[in-house]
Amino acid sequence: MQAWQVHENGEPGEVMRLADVPSPVPGEGQVLLKVRAANINFPDALMCRGQYQVRPPLPFTPGVEICGETEDGRRVLANPALPHGGFAEYALADARALLPAPDALDDAEAAALHIGYQTGWFGLHRRARLEAGETLLVHAAAGGVGSAAVQLGKAAGATVVGVVGGPEKAAVARELGCDVVVDRRAEDVVAAVKEATGGRGADVIYDPVGGAAYTQSTKVVAFEGRIVVVGFASGTIPSPALNHALVKNYTILGLHWGLYNTKNPQLVRHCHEQLTELAARGAIKPLVSERVPLDGAADAVQRVADGSTTGRVAVVPEKA
Repeated sequence: MQAWQVHENGEPGEVMRLADVPSPVPGEGQVLLKVRAANINFPDALMCRGQYQVRPPLPFTPGVEICGETEDGRRVLANPALPHGGFAEYALADARALLPAPDALDDAEAAALHIGYQTGWFGLHRRARLEAGETLLVHAAAGGVGSAAVQLGKAAGATVVGVVGGPEKAAVARELGCDVVVDRRAEDVVAAVKEATGGRGADVIYDPVGGAAYTQSTKVVAFEGRIVVVGFASGTIPSPALNHALVKNYTILGLHWGLYNTKNPQLVRHCHEQLTELAARGAIKPLVSERVPLDGAADAVQRVADGSTTGRVAVVPEKA
């Protein structure tokens, strides 16, 4: 089969190499899946760089989120068992963790429903307890993680403010349903959010960016607001001033979705049921901006790493 492999750490476009390799052999409790579509996530780029908390042994195949097909023809969602990731014609996965692919979504959309939407659901509902009528601010609202949070926020009845970088991404954020869009390249984010909220600020802030975005969040979080820390796409991990959190009376919440797979896997399944229902009635639908063939994966992962994409980019193996 064909698979992308990383033999040394570095930029995805430089270290990912397409090769003919033997199909992986399932271990105990694992299944072999035919990859129908693999969604590209920022952690794929971090893994190539050797900067992710999970460091599979070299060489490894990246790709942490797929829609695959079982031997008996079922469409399923899975997080491949590294080092046999999803940017390949076949991948391995834990048989107990397979989730049924929603009928309402095609392969690429289904592949994109898993990590980003589960993270959004856990962040907004389990951690921040978002309520209808509240204001939700989403950083990087046109990106893969942010776009999921925007849709989930609207489905929950929140007023959504999306922060983006550039007019193209602003247009995408509006199409996703943002009530207010702030272009951080052309506007003062803090001033714009305060104006949009009548000076009150945002009740819940969803931050997959870190760095300057987190600093902005602390300036626009409402009384009893909640800042959900999801990731650090900016490359800068902020150091929160706890005295500031005390004085302004807000909460800083960390979210590591992957922990739920071991700490509370039943909750992951419950979340998937909720997401499947939302997809069935059209309340959410992953924004897949590109579908690229297997041989285009390295370039696509690099573009995701560079922040030049909108929504989700899916790798669709030509022979799958």
